Amino acid sequence: MKAVLQRVREASVEVDGRKVAETGPGLLVLLGVESGDSDAEAEYLAQKSVDLRIFADENGKMNRSLLEIGGQALVVSQFTLLADWRKGRRPGFTRAAAPDEGRRLYEHYASCIEQKGVTVATGVFGADMKVSLVNDGPVTLLLEAP
Repeated sequence: MKAVLQRVREASVEVDGRKVAETGPGLLVLLGVESGDSDAEAEYLAQKSVDLRIFADENGKMNRSLLEIGGQALVVSQFTLLADWRKGRRPGFTRAAAPDEGRRLYEHYASCIEQKGVTVATGVFGADMKVSLVNDGPVTLLLEAP
């Protein structure tokens, strides 16, 4: 499982020209679920996502977590994070989880973050989404479950 965390001032998702989700200051999380991933990976990444000290304190140092700033999260499914691009010019996606399992673990990850007290919005799993964001920093991290 991979998660790209982007520190944002705001972010939103549109599907078919209609805004379906938005968030204020906090994180935009692009989540890729790999075949063989389990609840444990989702829970591990959710904990890291809310606890990483990547937000500025009163001195401008990255010393506060999403929980500490009372930030929000927008979680978007992104199976393309699992692309194998090493051969040829067309990426392969055989490492991505099957849609039913991918959706279940995507929803579990979002639920884990919400259970920790973070307001969570989500994209539409499997939809063609238009994601807008205002990066803060920019600060972008790639997390991978062990």
